[in-house]
Amino acid sequence: MPRKKNQLDTVSISVSTTRPVIEYLETLVESGLYGKNPTEAAERLIAWSLEELIRTGTLRRRSRKTDSTDED
Repeated sequence: MPRKKNQLDTVSISVSTTRPVIEYLETLVESGLYGKNPTEAAERLIAWSLEELIRTGTLRRRSRKTDSTDED
């Protein structure tokens, strides 16, 4: 069954990192649980980390419809 279309617009960011970090991401990809490439693995780790920060109260969950000029 195909996934639903993402309701949120996506934006691209550029991240520079070291060879060891890429190798860890490649290892995660090989597990089959973190996406199809290191970029997808990094996105999943970022999303998971943000959820964890929300769970612990370090960050507040933002509404789905946010304005980039909001100062939360």
